[in-house]
Amino acid sequence: RGIGLELARQYSSAGWHVIGTARKPESAQELKALGAEVMQLDVTDLASAQRLSRELGTRPIDLLINNAGILPMMRSLEEIDMEEYERVMDVNAVGPVRVTRSVLPNLRAGQIRKIVNITSTLGSIAQNTSGSFYGYRESKAALNMFTKSLAADLGPEGFTSIVVHPGWVRTDMGGSNAPTTAEESVRGIRRVIDGLSKADNGAFFNFEGERMPW
Repeated sequence: RGIGLELARQYSSAGWHVIGTARKPESAQELKALGAEVMQLDVTDLASAQRLSRELGTRPIDLLINNAGILPMMRSLEEIDMEEYERVMDVNAVGPVRVTRSVLPNLRAGQIRKIVNITSTLGSIAQNTSGSFYGYRESKAALNMFTKSLAADLGPEGFTSIVVHPGWVRTDMGGSNAPTTAEESVRGIRRVIDGLSKADNGAFFNFEGERMPW
């Protein structure tokens, strides 16, 4: 749903073969209706990521977008629920590591070699002047660092790895007061991805193409 579904919609419309993952593929009816190939994946489950790798076999993947994320509200240190804190780190930070590691052979077999991790401005250490959003901020900062490591390690192989802040988007997570629609956000994300050059490897963009402070 949300940004992930809109990414699938726009890329499918542009003629890409989209593989969309879902924890419960049988419930992903909107995704299936787009003509996307739906495969099972729980980013918190290593066995699930490894099964996805086996099912993909040697198929090439040109572009990987790690989009899965959760935002439990923990506004103060006293409000932190440690189980929720660990879960947000697992989904938002460790999940993309599991997935990227599992499909790396497929990415190496691809032509475009782009890895895009959906982050948040809340993951910017430089911009954190207000605190709050415990767990979510830390998870996105960790995702940013993972992406910088990917950029350094895989750049010599021709990969371009970046993080993108999608904006405050009107989704189940972003809420009804968000100023940006999923369509607008994804249109911008696609422009960023399409315009990437090797010089952008390891960069932090927002969906409008502006570079963000780490």
